Amino acid sequence: MRVLVVKMSSMGDIIHTLPALSDAADVIPSIQFDWVVEEAFTEIPTWHKSVIHVIPVALRRWRRQPWLALHRKEAWHFCQRLRAQCYDKVIDAQGSIKSAVVMRLSRGYRLGMDKDSVREIFADFAYQKKFFVPRTQHAVHRLRQLFAQALEYPLPDNAIRYNVAKNRFCSLRFNLPNDYLVVVPNASDPRKCYSEAFWAALLKKTAQAGIFVVVPWGSEEERKCAIRICGDGQHTAVLPRLRLGEIASLLLQAKAAVCVDTGLSHLAAALSIPAITLYGPTDPGLIGTLGPTQIHLRTIGDRIVSVETVWQALQQVLAV
Repeated sequence: MRVLVVKMSSMGDIIHTLPALSDAADVIPSIQFDWVVEEAFTEIPTWHKSVIHVIPVALRRWRRQPWLALHRKEAWHFCQRLRAQCYDKVIDAQGSIKSAVVMRLSRGYRLGMDKDSVREIFADFAYQKKFFVPRTQHAVHRLRQLFAQALEYPLPDNAIRYNVAKNRFCSLRFNLPNDYLVVVPNASDPRKCYSEAFWAALLKKTAQAGIFVVVPWGSEEERKCAIRICGDGQHTAVLPRLRLGEIASLLLQAKAAVCVDTGLSHLAAALSIPAITLYGPTDPGLIGTLGPTQIHLRTIGDRIVSVETVWQALQQVLAV
């Protein structure tokens, strides 16, 4: 069976989809997946052994540079590649208008969540068969249910398995200590971020305890933030810009991670790396990290997570 998965973004949402593929591959060993994903995240689907082809799409960039995209005929080339294969089934795992449009352009029997379950109203109009999946559950469980119904197998009751092929990661271009902590203070949504003073105070505690901390970044603004919070650089390192596969290698070799609510926290969970994730406006019960030794600390209203609370949780994680 050849199945096309439409799940384009974001990083955390893409990682949330991997356990559903693992379920399907257990029940249907011959199943093969192709995957439509935003160009920034093309590496992630390749980490699952059941994914054969990845079809990059650049909707985010096309919105910023529509005339350039038209001049290069990028959208036309994408449609050609999307329609090159006729699929047994096409599953919209995103449930948005843009994913529904992409799905409608594909060739295959189109399946997705019904009007009471999709992320955006009217997305379900693109589907030939629809399924009810309760919105009150975690995203990972919702996707496992969607795939089970769409591919017609009983929903497994086993623990989630991301089945990330760790041997497909890029090697790091530099050496690091044997034990280090990864700190991810930045997110695309500023509402999810904690103050620089918060991070500087936490890194002061880790330095006093002799814990080496590395800070990755994804933009020039994030790099400058990393430099500021690291201060004099004692027991800290602001890393060079890394590709996604290199960040995966970085997390895989880490002792633990402390992250805001961003895609890298979900990547740590998928790699079974102990992590503390700091939440703000989002509900970790619906979209939080899932995996062994994942600690969720959430700011609710005026109840802000303190540096001391994070430090105590971190000590527990590092002691394991």
